[in-house]
Amino acid sequence: MKEQFELKATFPVKPAVIYNAWLDSAEHSKMTGGEAICSNIIGASFTAWDGYISGTNQFLIENERIVQTWRTTEFGETDEDSELTLAFAEVPNGCKLTLTHTNIPEGQSNYKQGWEDHYFTPMRAYFK
Repeated sequence: MKEQFELKATFPVKPAVIYNAWLDSAEHSKMTGGEAICSNIIGASFTAWDGYISGTNQFLIENERIVQTWRTTEFGETDEDSELTLAFAEVPNGCKLTLTHTNIPEGQSNYKQGWEDHYFTPMRAYFK
């Protein structure tokens, strides 16, 4: 059975700051600490964390939502891509980011902690 989860975090910046950083190679690399090649074009491919993560931009609503196919080098050749949805909402303290990760291959549930350790933790430091 495919796995899925949702994570939420608040950052002290406007949604546009995180939205743009996610889709910009230099900013994505700075906010996570791993090299990223990104694009803000629907259908464009991306890589993150030195090529460990790859995917394609499926749907973009500026400053509100990013939907991407997503996989790591740990996915098997026959595994379908998972889907990552990032929803950005302005809140009094900045931006509430809701990350929903679905269609994860069975047995790879470690990504939930990976998002915390390799994205949310460095993002909290970067955007403080």
